[in-house]
Amino acid sequence: MNKKKSFKTTENTESTEKLEKDSFTGKIIGCAIEVHRNLGPGLLESTYQQCLARELAINNIKFSLEHPLPVEYKGVHLDCGYRIDILLESEDVPVRQLILELKSVEEIKEIHRAQLLTYMKLSDISTGLLINFNVKQLKDGIERFKF
Repeated sequence: MNKKKSFKTTENTESTEKLEKDSFTGKIIGCAIEVHRNLGPGLLESTYQQCLARELAINNIKFSLEHPLPVEYKGVHLDCGYRIDILLESEDVPVRQLILELKSVEEIKEIHRAQLLTYMKLSDISTGLLINFNVKQLKDGIERFKF
């Protein structure tokens, strides 16, 4: 069960249109853009999380806030306190899941990317979005990760 997974990321300079190729991801990005359009940059991450949750609910998108993420160690699931900011589930068949890691920081750093990649690996979910709301235009604060 220790198969290695390789991760690739898209550059944050990638256009929002390219990120939205996948309709499910596109809906999520649209909700985030709506939140950012209404609130702008400069608020706490928790504010964006709650407002994005409201926007997802308005759009009938299944999600879970602060979803617990146990670590499996020697066959035992351990609650180490990890929480996925927002875990989303598509209505497609087969069902797809997506992890949202939200930030409101001056600059995305490698540790933020590593956090999302670790959550993806631990949960065996192949797609994640890192969204930094502390930017003038939200398209400049979105990075997509896929393995």
